Amino acid sequence: MNTAQIIALVVLLVVIVAAVVVFAVSRRRPAVETPAVPAVEAPWAAPAEAPAEVPVVEEVQAVAAVAEAPEAPASRMVRLRRRLAGSQNGLARALAGLLSSDRLDADVWDDFETTLIAADLGVGPTTELVEALRTTLGVEGIADPVAAKEVLRRELVALVDPGLDRSLRLEHESGTPAVVMMVGVNGTGKTTTVGKLARLLVAEDHRVLLGAADTFRAAAVEQLTTWGERVGVPTVGGAEGADPASVAYQAVERAIGDGMDVVLVDTAGRLHTKVGLMDELGKIRRVVEKQAPVTEVLLVIDATTGQNGLAQARVFADAVDVTGLVLTKLDGSAKGGIVVAVQRELGVPVKLVGLGEGADDLAPFDAEQFVAGLLGE
Repeated sequence: MNTAQIIALVVLLVVIVAAVVVFAVSRRRPAVETPAVPAVEAPWAAPAEAPAEVPVVEEVQAVAAVAEAPEAPASRMVRLRRRLAGSQNGLARALAGLLSSDRLDADVWDDFETTLIAADLGVGPTTELVEALRTTLGVEGIADPVAAKEVLRRELVALVDPGLDRSLRLEHESGTPAVVMMVGVNGTGKTTTVGKLARLLVAEDHRVLLGAADTFRAAAVEQLTTWGERVGVPTVGGAEGADPASVAYQAVERAIGDGMDVVLVDTAGRLHTKVGLMDELGKIRRVVEKQAPVTEVLLVIDATTGQNGLAQARVFADAVDVTGLVLTKLDGSAKGGIVVAVQRELGVPVKLVGLGEGADDLAPFDAEQFVAGLLGE
């Protein structure tokens, strides 16, 4: 073998060895991953399913089920009293004007009487109050503003009648709930009041169920269900146009099965002039009482309607035996006297009062607190 052949053989061996070494090193080195390009999903493509280990539905339900903590009943009327004191209530203005007068002559008393009647106190109660005040402040010669205010407070409280039983009738036998029907005309805030009352009862540790028997208004069931979710209570509703009495019956049936304390039945708002709709309230009550007694029928009245609210109240009372009144929107009304007038008209007490749009702006009515608010305290 000549020199050229030897050199060629050595070169070939070197090339072979180099190739083997490169191959061995490449086997030990991790592969370089090419960055993945996100796929562009076609707009018509079905969405990808969530991985089995991510419980999307359960998470959403858990969030929806978190209930708000309602305000304790004891602090509500104190807060609402402050709001009433700062309102533009006509009755409050009349009282303030009387107390600020330098002397109580005939003109002052005439203006005072006119303002009270305009505030829907009613002719009878107005006459009683004016005569009592004129006797006490005039004949007895009380000129001290502080003493005059105390006299005014006493006479007003007597007019509002603190002796009326304003407690909600929620007593019930074991195995059956107390049933509260809410009635009223359209636009009084009835469904909202049902939700607020549920919050109030939950704050008092009652187990509550809502019956959405307003099947005529498309959004009523959804609205009440939302209130139930906020406070953590179940809602039984029906399809739009369903028989309201049937929905109320099913709500009470569910409450019995679940061991609830109270069922709040929301009924459809109706004009007091519609005889057929008024008769339907009686049907709802009769059907419900096949399972449990209706312990309360609360009539919701918009305080801003004044004398028209009294006309509504008379018809509802005749149709369904109203046991208590709920006055809404009292803070935005010049008709504060309706508290006295409607009680005199129906012979039933105002049990709850609403003074605002907040979820906890509903409180048990208290004569002393109401008068304190009117006097600006």
